[in-house]
Amino acid sequence: MKDRPQPAVGTVCFKGEDVLMIRRGTKPLAGDWSLPGGRIEFGERAEAAALRELAEETGVTARLVGLVDVVDAIFRSRTSGDVTRHYVLFDYAAVWVSGEPVAGDDADHAEWISPARLAEMALWDETRRVIEAARRMARG
Repeated sequence: MKDRPQPAVGTVCFKGEDVLMIRRGTKPLAGDWSLPGGRIEFGERAEAAALRELAEETGVTARLVGLVDVVDAIFRSRTSGDVTRHYVLFDYAAVWVSGEPVAGDDADHAEWISPARLAEMALWDETRRVIEAARRMARG
């Protein structure tokens, strides 16, 4: 399946104004901050995958409030420039229901991040855009 895009999900989960972020523990983004998420399993609905990945990576449960956007995440080799991975990310907005962040699965760390701290973090531009769109959606 290396020559095909992989369907994946991301969940922008809010507790008040804070957003739940993880630091990736595995490639391709090991050490980078991102949204909890991962691949959609065969036969799994995207919404179910978003909630499952959130729970697996953070221990948090949430209520989805809507689909924010669909984003292409295309990774290229630093040496050849060839595409090495291509994910089609279905990003959902969610509101916290229960649980405290505990890193699990392929997350190295998970925590609630305030808007002020989020503004200072090095993030992929698309992640920042999706978080802001999800914030507007979650506010209703």
